[in-house]
Amino acid sequence: MLVEALTGLALAGGSAVVRAAGTDAWNGLQRRMGDLFARGDAARGAAEIERLDHTAQVLSSAGDIATERLRQEGLWQGRFETLLESLDAPGQERAVQQLQELLSFVAASTGDVAIGTGKATAREGGSAVTGVKRTGDSHSGPATAVNTGDAEAAGTGSSAVSGVVNE
Repeated sequence: MLVEALTGLALAGGSAVVRAAGTDAWNGLQRRMGDLFARGDAARGAAEIERLDHTAQVLSSAGDIATERLRQEGLWQGRFETLLESLDAPGQERAVQQLQELLSFVAASTGDVAIGTGKATAREGGSAVTGVKRTGDSHSGPATAVNTGDAEAAGTGSSAVSGVVNE
């Protein structure tokens, strides 16, 4: 498998771990991660679940949540890369399939998420959102906005929202 594809998959995996932390998807993620990393060794799977628990604890108590999220995403990307690189071709194919299933599970379970956004200003009849903006039929699944920035509307017809918008 191409190195770029594996790196991209590992990056998405790191993001999925952080995205699932503190959500209803967490228990399902833990089980899937234990299976993925165990590769027939229950102790290895249990060790990964302990690492996941540490990640959840760190993220729930972080002072600078945006920086800690990036750090944890990078740590888990590295864990996934190391795993994928250590496997022979058939093992790698199985792990890729499991990781893709994990990504699909997290995406379906967590919905849209915005964390630590900046300030947004709408002017001259425009609109601005610091958070999640859903339009059309994209309203399925949960939406979460945490530590969103200030939203300011200036001028007639302008609108600004900090949080979740369903249009």
